[in-house]
Amino acid sequence: MKKIFFTRIAGLMVLAIVFAMTGCGNRDMIVLTPNGDAIIQADGTSNQSVQTGSSQTASASKTSTTDTKQETEKPAPGEKSSGGGSSGSGLIRVGFAEVGTEAGWRLAHAQSMKEAFSEANGYQLDFVDCNNDLKTQVEAVQKFIDDKVDYIVLDPIIEDGYDDVLKNAQAAGIPVIVTDRNISADESLYACWVGSNFVQEGIDAANWLVEDLKKKGRDSEDINIVTILGTNGASAATGRTEGFEKVAKDQPHWKLLDKQSGDFSKAGGTAVMKVFLKQYDDIDVLVCQNDDEAFGAIEVLKDAGLTCGPEGDIILISYDATGDGFKAMIAGDINVDVECNPLAGPFVADLIQKLEAGEKVDKIQYLEEGVFPAETAEEILPSRAY
Repeated sequence: MKKIFFTRIAGLMVLAIVFAMTGCGNRDMIVLTPNGDAIIQADGTSNQSVQTGSSQTASASKTSTTDTKQETEKPAPGEKSSGGGSSGSGLIRVGFAEVGTEAGWRLAHAQSMKEAFSEANGYQLDFVDCNNDLKTQVEAVQKFIDDKVDYIVLDPIIEDGYDDVLKNAQAAGIPVIVTDRNISADESLYACWVGSNFVQEGIDAANWLVEDLKKKGRDSEDINIVTILGTNGASAATGRTEGFEKVAKDQPHWKLLDKQSGDFSKAGGTAVMKVFLKQYDDIDVLVCQNDDEAFGAIEVLKDAGLTCGPEGDIILISYDATGDGFKAMIAGDINVDVECNPLAGPFVADLIQKLEAGEKVDKIQYLEEGVFPAETAEEILPSRAY
């Protein structure tokens, strides 16, 4: 299924103008160092939907986002205001704790939120890029609570670790909307969840492979498969793995050789692919759990004199279906890209409007997504918004 902190300068006028002043056995494993480098280390140490990216835009625009590592500004503890926002300006104040900016997909997701929660649309956005750090994210949500925002939008880095802060939000009467990745907290602690069906994405990818092998007359061959996983503990990674393996268990000729985390990054994809090539000399299928991992793996394969894609030595399945993913399909490097729609902003904003009006909303709401084989990429790319 890819860190810029923003600061907003507010002007105050009090009598005179004052300017006041963000993966068993003896195998090589991947270790991601604190500075983001990936190194090889020897082992032993009621659903609703929203439009797809082809019908929306994620282009850059100016918004009223309060930009800072913590951008900031409601109701009295235990009660929800009747409207008008905590900023005193009539705007609805929303605090958004984003995972980070580890990939192009994430940038599009953040931009979608910023555009949806613009001042022109009646919002004040407090945005925090949490740099893939759980502690930072929990602290950001707590600050939103302390600042008495009207709503909190949380894109959880991992599934666990949010119960206490969600209880604090509930006690303060601030509705929380969880988006993108799943969360393990009790459903009573948040208003709703909006995002992708990651298990279905895995099923879709595996079903595409079943049909592709049939078309090529390879359905009775032994097929060796390796997977570059996403971030350990992230629901996008666990869901896609679960879905793919659900189909794989009914395919007697599929051999799932290995899976290791590439942390949803190009560096991680590069490092894991180097390990796979060192350990396995007959890989038929490579599954990358996002496009950035695929880009790193493609470079390693080419450096090793191997090819991937529709006419290549290795079938490459990727997820996210970003614009660069489409370009890699057109270039002949990726066979299929399974979409993970990042453009959740307008849908989340619509949910907030419903909550403001006192309407009930479904607890789980999936965004509409597609599966794009390489042969369709050139025609579809011009209509893509990310």
